[in-house]
Order: sequence, then structure tokens, then C-alpha cells
Amino acid sequence: MRDIPGTGRSRTASVSPLGGRVAVVTGAARGVGEALARHLSDAGMLVALVGREEETLCQAAASLPNRSVCVEVDVTDAGALDRAARTISDVLGPASVVVANAGIAIGGPFARTPADLWQRVVDVNLTGSANTARAFLPQLTRTRGYFLQIASTAAFGSAPMMSAYCASKSGVESFAQALRGEVAPDGIVVGIAYLHWTGTDMVTGVDDHPVLTALRRNQPRFARTVHSADQVADWLTTGITRRARHIYAPPWLRWCQPLRPAFPAVVSYLTRRELRRLSPTELAADIGVLGAGGRADWEAHRAGARPPRTEDP
Repeated sequence: MRDIPGTGRSRTASVSPLGGRVAVVTGAARGVGEALARHLSDAGMLVALVGREEETLCQAAASLPNRSVCVEVDVTDAGALDRAARTISDVLGPASVVVANAGIAIGGPFARTPADLWQRVVDVNLTGSANTARAFLPQLTRTRGYFLQIASTAAFGSAPMMSAYCASKSGVESFAQALRGEVAPDGIVVGIAYLHWTGTDMVTGVDDHPVLTALRRNQPRFARTVHSADQVADWLTTGITRRARHIYAPPWLRWCQPLRPAFPAVVSYLTRRELRRLSPTELAADIGVLGAGGRADWEAHRAGARPPRTEDP
């Protein structure tokens, strides 16, 4: 962990209800996590950036206007995350806001995706969120804080070729809903954020992914817009300030909630039509981790999973 002093007090810190409090953001090395850490720091919060890419993570922390810490940790390692939570509390104070944002995605047919790669997505996205909640709930109980689970419109209608990601995002939504009722008596509010097309490296290659391309092409024009990570972080910060139970990025997504029963059938129809046009070879070519952050996590995980090399006598 690295403790980084602020570069100057935010102009909004004195008026923001978040000012002076502690926030923890996982998956904060890049994308929405990095942008959200910056917005929360601008609002006067002391931010702990948690993630896998230590150098990138600490560079992001060093750019923040208020004091911050960067912690390199794998959210699937419950013991390491518990230790990180204690250290963050010792250095910055107990967390008032915790954002479970860490996530990776893969594309490709389920039957051809390596089992350990499929499992890694579920471990990071779902189990990692549960580990994050478990590690920080004692602090959130002390501060009567706010836990935000980052979900996705992938929970609205599961897309073929994205089974691990869709399953994990549906899972985190259900997890957060269950957790909400359990921790409400302790004064903790649990929010769920639904993100749509967001301009991160995870969707940089969307035009090369046949299913995602088909889904986006068949959406209304306004729904195809890819919003910047900075814009999404602004929506999230507003929701965090209000301790919102649901945050929609973009806001018009709230009107999709009543239509959710129809989405699986619509998504299935559109993607089935697209998949008929592709050969097995073309489908197999799409297997892989999406985005630089996901690839960094997978490479680090594989390196840690390899047995130590021994030399022949």
C-alpha cells in the first residue's frame, strides 16, 4: 500500500456532504473505477484505490486532489482484502462509502471457453464483490455507510457468447438485493448501479464482437451512445451523495425496469439471428478477455497459479 498526500483541497469539499469522509473503490486502476475515484476526491473524500495494477493504480491516486492510498490486492483473495481493509482504516479512517466495481469480461462460446477462464470472471465479479462487502461491513456499520454494487444492463437480458459476464452481473444484482435487507437495521444503505455502454477498454473492441455489435445495432439510436467513463462517474457520484438505492447510467435506464420480463426473449431473438451467420471458426476466434484491465488480471492470476519451477539436480 502507498499513502499519497493530496495535491490541494477540492473546491467542492467544503459544501459536499461527502467531504472529509473515506471512500474505497475497487477496480480503480482505470476506466470507471479511476474516474469515480477522481470524482469522489473532487467532492472532498479521502479515497482508497484498490486494484491489481499497482503502478497504474498509484499513478491514478497521485493525481487526486485529496489524500489517498493505493492498495494492490486481488479481490478474490479474502484474506488479503481483509488485511487491506484494516490498513485502509488505520491510515485514512473507517470507510463511509465502498464501491464494488472490480470486474472483468470474456467473450466466446461457453463450450469452447477454458473452464478456468470462465470461472475467473465469476470469481472476480461475483465472489470479489462479496469479499469486498464482507471485508468492509464492520467499517460501514461504524459509519452507517453506503455500499454500492456496480452491476450492468447485462443483468436485464443475457447475451450469448457472454455467459460468464452476464451470469456474474445477474449474480451481483441478486447479492446486493439480499444484502440490502440484512444490513438495513445497521443503518447501511446498499445501492445498485446499472451501467450501459461505457467508454472503457472493456468495450473498445465491441465492433469486433458479433453478438455485442448485433445488440447495439438493433437498439434505438439514443441507446447506442457510448458514454465516457467520466460522465458515468459523475452519475455515480450524484447517486452516492444521495445514498440512492438504484443508480442508472444513463438515467433513462430507469424506465427499462418495467420492461425487463421481455428483454431475454428480445436479446435471444436478435443474437440467434446473428449467430446463424457465423461459422464455428469465426465464433471460436472471439474467445478471450476483453480490455487491458481484464487481461492484466488474468495474466497476474495465471502467474500466481503456476507452480514454482524447480531445477534439475
